[in-house]
This record gives sequence, C-alpha cells and structure tokens, in this order.
Amino acid sequence: MTDTLFPVKPEIAAHALVNADTYKAMTARAAADPAGFWSEQKYRINWFKQPTQTLQGDFSGDVRVTWFADGTLNASVSCLDRHLASRGDQVAIILGRRRPEHPEARHLQATARAGLPARQRAEGPGGPQGRPGVHLPADGVEAAVAMLACARIGAVHTVVFGGFSPDSLANRIQDAGVKVLITADEGRRGGRKVALKTNADAALKHCPDVAHVLVVGVTGGSVPMQAGRDLRYETNSPPPRRYARLRR
Repeated sequence: MTDTLFPVKPEIAAHALVNADTYKAMTARAAADPAGFWSEQKYRINWFKQPTQTLQGDFSGDVRVTWFADGTLNASVSCLDRHLASRGDQVAIILGRRRPEHPEARHLQATARAGLPARQRAEGPGGPQGRPGVHLPADGVEAAVAMLACARIGAVHTVVFGGFSPDSLANRIQDAGVKVLITADEGRRGGRKVALKTNADAALKHCPDVAHVLVVGVTGGSVPMQAGRDLRYETNSPPPRRYARLRR
C-alpha cells in the first residue's frame, strides 16, 4: 500500500474557510490559550442557554475536564433550526441511489417527517411510551430523520445495525429499555434485501415492553402488521411542509 496525495483544486482552495496559514494560527492559539480559543468557537453553534464557563479542569495527573458546563443546547437546533431564516425552503438531504434498479435521487425536508408516534412526541422521553430504538437501513434518509427527531424531544435512544440477527436486536432492545422501535419493511445490502421487519418481529417476541413499532416503507415489500402495535411511517407522520412552518 502506498500513500497518494491528491492536491486540492485551486478553485476549491480559493473558497476554503481554513488554509494552511490560518490552521497553524488556530492551533497555536488553541495550545497557548485553550479556554480563550474555545470560548470564541462556541459561537459556531446555537445554544438555548449560552455558557459562561468554557474549560474547567486540566489534562495533567488525574484528568478531570468539563467543557461549557452551564450551557444548554440541542443537536437538532444547530443542524436544522438555525438555517430556517435563510435556507428554510432548500432541500435538507439529497439521497442518490447507487444501485441500477434505484437510480433516482430522493429529496426530503428532514424533520418534516419526524415519524415518531404521536403519543411519543406528546409525552416526551419520560412518558409511558419510553425510549426509542432505531433499526433502519444505513443508506436511507429516515435513519438521520429519526435520530434528529429523538434529539429534538430529548429522548435517549439506541441505534441498532440493520444487519444484526433477531437475538442481537432483542438484546439491545432489552439493554436500552426500548418502548418504541422504528424499523423498515426491508433494507438493501450487497444487492440483496434484508428482512428488517421480519427480524424485528422475531426479536420482539422476547421484548414485551415494546408498545409501538413504526414501519418505514423502503422497498415496498409486504410485511405483517400487528394491530394495535405496528404503525406505518407514511400514514402516522405529518405531511411534508415548508421548514419555516416547523418553528415552535
């Protein structure tokens, strides 16, 4: 194996926010005054409550360090809300299917279909609907949407790889105390379909605490739906809307 250096195209480098000189200056500043440097950098994200503290502790001996301890933030706000005013009508995610049978690109305004069941959104992370589990294909937008939706309501959640066996999925559901599972009819991996809903059903035989299963349609495959527990993502999430109307 050899290392190959690919030079940056001049037209791209011309618009870079950081070049070699600014990088050196920033690293020198961070090394000389880490608290001051990171106090300046905190403004790159949005906060519900701006922190007044930056770095507490040090990196010598028994290392005990906290950053921005009195600040409050939400990941979905920095990912989404801060862009509403100037970019609210733009597409959030463009998914390009790489496989010949799915050549189309699909556009989705991400949180417009934050498809947690209505009771989960209303009751929040501490309600009886409890902790969500995300069991979705890695090459779809819905996984990102589901994780941002969990961040938005402050729900502790677990993300489970779609290729796991039913036993492995059941173990992770039990360990995390999952009450709401978000899965898909099927996934695609290596040119083959992965029976996500079928595997989830097998896992849930050992997980009686799961109250709801939200099923995303990925392949359109026919899967069994258990009345009173299983919900279709497409019919149990809000219709797509302009980002500007998603503000609370």
